[in-house]
Amino acid sequence: MISKLKVVVMVVSLFFGAPLVRVNHAQQRQTETQAVQVIGLAGLKESTKGRLSVVNGTLRFIHAKGTADVSAASIEDVVTGKDSQRVLGGTVGRLASIAAPFGSGRALSMFRTKLETMTIQYRDANGGLRGAIFTMPVGKAEMIKRELIAQGARATIPLQADSNETTSHSKEYKQ
Repeated sequence: MISKLKVVVMVVSLFFGAPLVRVNHAQQRQTETQAVQVIGLAGLKESTKGRLSVVNGTLRFIHAKGTADVSAASIEDVVTGKDSQRVLGGTVGRLASIAAPFGSGRALSMFRTKLETMTIQYRDANGGLRGAIFTMPVGKAEMIKRELIAQGARATIPLQADSNETTSHSKEYKQ
C-alpha cells in the first residue's frame, strides 16, 4: 500500500513540475545563440567562436577557453545590421543598388542575409571606451539587442517597433 502511495505522489509531482522545467529551459534558449566575436573583447583573438547570451544583466560570451562578460549597464550603444539597413536602406540604399554594375547589388545582398552583425560600445572597468563586433545567425541580433535594452543597455537607434511608431507619428504631423 505504501509503495502505491509513493508512485502516485511521484507521478503527481512530475505531472505538475514538468511544465515549470520546460518553461525555464525555453527562456534560456531564447537569449542564447551561436556567435563569432569578430573583434573587440579584451583577451580574445579575432574571430573567436562561441555562444552569446544575456544573463542577469550581463552580455556573456562563452568560448572554448572561458567566458567574457560585459555588464548591460555599461553598454552605451547597441547597433545591429538591421539598424544599419534601416538607416541606409532608404534613398541611399536604393541608389547604391542601382549604381552597382549588372545588378551585382542584389547578388551581394544575398550574402548579407545569411549572417547578422551586432556592434556594442561599452565602458570597461577603468572607464575606457571599448567596442566589440559579433556575427550570428539571422534574427538573433535583434533579439539580443531587445534583451540588453530591457536589462539596462542604451541604443542610439531605437528598436524596429519603436522606429515604426516614430515614423508614423512624424508622417501624421506632416499631413
